[in-house]
Amino acid sequence: MPLHPQVRTLVEAGGFGSPMTQDTLAQARVDMTTGAITDAGPGTQVADVVDVDADGVPVRFYRPDGEPTPPVVLYLHSGGWTTGGIQTHDAVCRFIAALSGAAVALVDYRLAPEHPFPAALDDADRALNWLRATADKLVVDVNRIGVVGDSAGGHLAAVLARRQRDLGTPLRCQVLVYPVLDAADELTDVDSPALAPDEMAFCWNAYAPVGIDRSQPDLAPGSGDLSGLPPTLVITAEYDVLRGSGEAYADRLADAGVPVVCVRYLGQVHSFFRKPARFDAARQAIAQVAATLRAELA
Repeated sequence: MPLHPQVRTLVEAGGFGSPMTQDTLAQARVDMTTGAITDAGPGTQVADVVDVDADGVPVRFYRPDGEPTPPVVLYLHSGGWTTGGIQTHDAVCRFIAALSGAAVALVDYRLAPEHPFPAALDDADRALNWLRATADKLVVDVNRIGVVGDSAGGHLAAVLARRQRDLGTPLRCQVLVYPVLDAADELTDVDSPALAPDEMAFCWNAYAPVGIDRSQPDLAPGSGDLSGLPPTLVITAEYDVLRGSGEAYADRLADAGVPVVCVRYLGQVHSFFRKPARFDAARQAIAQVAATLRAELA
């Protein structure tokens, strides 16, 4: 189907911000943060929100109303490993906590190119270990932990899920929203206003510069043995260069015997998920993510 009218309106207004390139990265960071005010809105009320130090990693922790010892979700934000943070995803995490009944820990991991691989992954891993170690203090159920990530955050989430499988401490579920997977994946040939191939190339070069083996498991979570990974929800967007790789990953998970649901949002583009104040589809996708978490973390 064509671009959704809500998406086209934002395109015509120039509302997708500056691209992620070497020359425009500083402005892209500003645009993503300021754009969240109108794109995502204030979110919704939850029982408690507190900023904490997770073993040196800044984390914003959202506690929902309801269950006294809720499950917990680690959230890893988008932005091509080079932009994004707590302010860009605050509203999304509020909605997820309120709708899923799970506590949410939003990780403010270090950004490339100032902090290339494995900095962001190390921060995500440290935050997850902190969640497990402080579960009693946080009053969350350490036996019900899931991970959610969008775009580059989906890449980090998929790596964490694989790592936890290998350690024998598997997560209960992973939710990947238009995830980046392997650098070798072919980009889908679509005309997208939200993520261009040259931006994706810049992000890979910033995070995993030339000389780093991008086929290693910590950079290529879509490859290798996928058996034993947790139940997975993959969300893709029709007009997104990452659509094909996300859907191929879901197919490989199914072939490996992993319970997986893959949903393509028609008429939508990369980054739609973090725009619930603008797009009906974003609110629908957030509700789908929350429903998946509620079911898998029950």
